[in-house]
Amino acid sequence: MHTEITEAGPFERLLTVHIDEHELEDAKNSAARKLSKELKIKGFRPGKAPRAVVERLVGAATLRSEAIDAALPKVVGNALEQTQLEPAVTPRLEGVRDVDGGAVELELKVTLWPAVTTVPDYAGRKITVDVPEVEDDEVERQLDRLRGQFAELEASDRPGDTGDFAMVSITALDGDRTLESASADDLLYEIGSRSFIPGLDEMLLGVSPGEIRQGPVTLPQGFGDAAGTEVTLRILVKDVRRKKLPEVTDEWVSDVSEFETVAELTEALRSNLLGLKVGYARAEFQDRLLSELTEELELDLPDALIDAEMEASFHNLAHRLEEQGIDLSNYLRITGQDQDGFVADIRQGAVRALRTRVLLEGVGAQAEIGVEPDEMEGAIASLAQRAGRSTEDLSAALNASGQDAVLSGDILRRKALERILDAAVAVDADGNPVDLTEPIGDDGDTEDEGAGWAVESDGAESVEKTASGTEEEEHDE
Repeated sequence: MHTEITEAGPFERLLTVHIDEHELEDAKNSAARKLSKELKIKGFRPGKAPRAVVERLVGAATLRSEAIDAALPKVVGNALEQTQLEPAVTPRLEGVRDVDGGAVELELKVTLWPAVTTVPDYAGRKITVDVPEVEDDEVERQLDRLRGQFAELEASDRPGDTGDFAMVSITALDGDRTLESASADDLLYEIGSRSFIPGLDEMLLGVSPGEIRQGPVTLPQGFGDAAGTEVTLRILVKDVRRKKLPEVTDEWVSDVSEFETVAELTEALRSNLLGLKVGYARAEFQDRLLSELTEELELDLPDALIDAEMEASFHNLAHRLEEQGIDLSNYLRITGQDQDGFVADIRQGAVRALRTRVLLEGVGAQAEIGVEPDEMEGAIASLAQRAGRSTEDLSAALNASGQDAVLSGDILRRKALERILDAAVAVDADGNPVDLTEPIGDDGDTEDEGAGWAVESDGAESVEKTASGTEEEEHDE
């Protein structure tokens, strides 16, 4: 077998593989034996019919096609070994043609993993973010939420309003049929909580005891096969109650929290809010920085790689929807998407994920970032703890499946991300630096333990499967 290689793009190679007549004859013999086992040929036991009989029955063209298909995995493996190419996705057969002497030539498109020699300059790059500040009214709202958790309900002589509670019986009708999953009896519902069916809260505004209201709604996700169905809600209001909030005093604070005074509780609420806002600002900073850098990255992604990433994204989404009992058509209807828009979104996400990965790997190579043994050991130990396995057992499983390289790549990209985030600068609208350091609690720890810069793991699913033993179970089956 002889292989020639030519460039078909920056990250694509076209392999022309020459299979001589002798190799093709061997493949035809193997294909004939396989077909004779599958076909019922009069006068011959399964697998015992001569090649000439099989060829006469299925036709020379079919036998030749079967022979090429059967030989293809070995041919591709040998061609890749000869050329020392490492494909990013499964090589694609582009064409088959006959040559003199009974031989054939196969054309294979091999897509390589993209790499860049230079990355956009990120050191000192300024990224505008919203300044994480906490207003007094935000603290007051948090305090009111806490008061609401300890509120008492008392009868109300005014129509129901947002924050009030209504005791209701709800019947969901699909024509004349009652949908039990969307119906409820003696449900104490907080008006404005939007915790049941979209449209219910609007129907309950201004209600009084004894009143009956009804109207059309569309059932959202979470209602199984009924999701996306338009039904009529019929609501009987049995009672309306309002919340009586407790008075905020040092004594009340001491009773309901770990704090002793109103001032201590207020300061803790302010600190927690600031921590959340800093987290949002950090995510905003990361997202905008990566968007800028990936847009500036000079990179043409191969279509085969984009298609593979889209397929993986769609598979993951379909799996999650299946777990929730939702098919794709209902998902599109519920989310208000058409098929073209859905595919466009999947493609956009795939392109961004790929460009981000290439960017981070380019940063890692440029900055000569490596993965130390203790970093791998720590990551494996963490995975093993979550999966309930020993570190030694999981390490061996990762090595055997090749997922150790995937895990190492995840660590490297995370370190590269930290490098560019530390080198860039967050600023406000006026260009002044913004401190995105996480708030420090009284015990010296950050408010959000374990929080940090986030980077999507390209191999997270496969690594987690290996950690949990899922891949082994699927293989055993």
